[in-house]
Amino acid sequence: MGIGTLAHSVGHLPLQQLTAKLSGRGIDFVQLALTKAISDIDTSLGKLSPALANHIGEQFHRAGIRIGVLGCYINPIHPDPQVRRHEINRFKEHLRYARDFGTSIVATETADLTTYLTQDSERYEAIGWELLKQTVEELVEEAERWGVFIGLEPVFTHTLSSTEKMCRILEEIPSSNLGVVFDPVNLLPPAAVEVASQNAFLDDAFTAFGDRIILAHLKDVIVRNDKLEAVASGKGIFQTKSFLEKLHHYKPGIDISLEQLADDTIEEALQYVRTLLSS
Repeated sequence: MGIGTLAHSVGHLPLQQLTAKLSGRGIDFVQLALTKAISDIDTSLGKLSPALANHIGEQFHRAGIRIGVLGCYINPIHPDPQVRRHEINRFKEHLRYARDFGTSIVATETADLTTYLTQDSERYEAIGWELLKQTVEELVEEAERWGVFIGLEPVFTHTLSSTEKMCRILEEIPSSNLGVVFDPVNLLPPAAVEVASQNAFLDDAFTAFGDRIILAHLKDVIVRNDKLEAVASGKGIFQTKSFLEKLHHYKPGIDISLEQLADDTIEEALQYVRTLLSS
């Protein structure tokens, strides 16, 4: 399994400085959110090209790191149609040039579940769902055209708020180019803090969409003031070893991107996860 992290974990930096800081840290790959990570290149909508994508990919390659996924975390259900169109076009541009960066995955989350609550307290979930479906259908057409994958990341408080909803979007948009970015902590129900509850949740999720996972995210969780709070792997109560064993069973060799890290905590988290994988 490839172990990586968010490229901007070490800061928002000029490209060569960024790759230099990531080099030699034991990272196999990065999840690259262009505007969050690279400070000296304009990668806003309309600025990407095959040559620019190749240049960025080559800098990471020279540092011994591949770009495993492009993070393009848009709001696919934004209430302002003009803003939503801009976001959709930006994601489509990432899809077009993904392979020039050296990857085949572009990932996003799906915005807050309560986005339309004030507009319609009874139908807000349905409104958000229909907009999400329309957006993803359009993005899937682009992904199919370029032979790349869209990674949707379900989150407990977002439009894709549960295992069931993740399955529903996969069923309603039956495209092989649509996959799951599975971050178990982001989807973990607040009540699932006991070991048995966590394992039941993981079993349900893997049974439901394990074959559609294209990337895993990994962090840990603690309980603070009766709420779940994300922390770096090895610092909480999440059943990381159990998750890794199940993940290996369903998707051997898949990339795992570690989250909740900073420049000075990367090595510790990498060592913790690699030790679990080898035990």
